[in-house]
Amino acid sequence: MSKSLTLLLGAAVLTLSSAARAEAPLNVVASFSILGDMVENIGGEHIDVTTLVGPDGDAHVFSPSPTDARAVGEADLFVVNGLHFEGWLDRLVEASGYAGPVVIASQGIDALSFDEEREEHANHDHDHDHDHDDSHGADQEHGPEDPHAWQDLQNGKRYVENIRDALVEADPAHADDYRRNAGQYIEAIDALDNKVQQRIGEIPEANRVLITNHDAFGYFANAYGLDVLSPVGLSTAAEPSAADMAKLIRQIQERDVQALFLENMTNPALLEQLADETGVAIGGTLYAGALASDGEASTYLGMFKHNVDELTQALDD
Repeated sequence: MSKSLTLLLGAAVLTLSSAARAEAPLNVVASFSILGDMVENIGGEHIDVTTLVGPDGDAHVFSPSPTDARAVGEADLFVVNGLHFEGWLDRLVEASGYAGPVVIASQGIDALSFDEEREEHANHDHDHDHDHDDSHGADQEHGPEDPHAWQDLQNGKRYVENIRDALVEADPAHADDYRRNAGQYIEAIDALDNKVQQRIGEIPEANRVLITNHDAFGYFANAYGLDVLSPVGLSTAAEPSAADMAKLIRQIQERDVQALFLENMTNPALLEQLADETGVAIGGTLYAGALASDGEASTYLGMFKHNVDELTQALDD
């Protein structure tokens, strides 16, 4: 083989390998399942997504493994919720040696403080003469703000915009696709938001009381007009006191609560105790901080549809 042909072949191999590298998907790590689904919807075929806390997993009690640290260390982009939701985040980033962009999906959201949530619930409930549960104050695992901001679909749009902008910056070659995917996703979010408003609005106002294992529905309640009562606060690791449980039982009886709701990632024992002591039925399972492993609630939008179906079926009578 001539020297010139050898050089040409070598150049062709280099060109092919460069093209292969250019087309390699962006390696994105998402902290938990809801973010993972959002990232997949926006990134499409141009990304590979690794989700640390998977479906039905509890990010409150998650303990990252060496495999998780390696995944983060090899990522091009790390997408997290922020608002102190991932209490293990700083330790994981340090252990992984990751030095790339950390995308805070909740950036720019008007976060609710625990006091604001209590005030909102009190204002919404001014016609009812009862004490409000104060057991969902700032937990040790969280800061002064409620991190579950995705439970308002309008906040979900901001998550999508933040993820879109980060993908565009990290991979400008596919910016048009990211923008188009995000635009279609936002249209679907807006359509669902309108439907949720309508469906919740059809529930008799006196019945719009949401009681779950732990308090992850503050944004949902404020956006769609419900009151939230919970035996524990914002962390699933919290334990209610006997006084908290007694107060909640009294509130359930005074409000003539229609149903209690389990969360997919929490221990049902507390809610089962409440059901036994109040005679109020458990109305179904809601998804708050983790998607389902399969079925309708295995996507962010499907989770909302499932939750609203469960709520309206149990409360609309």
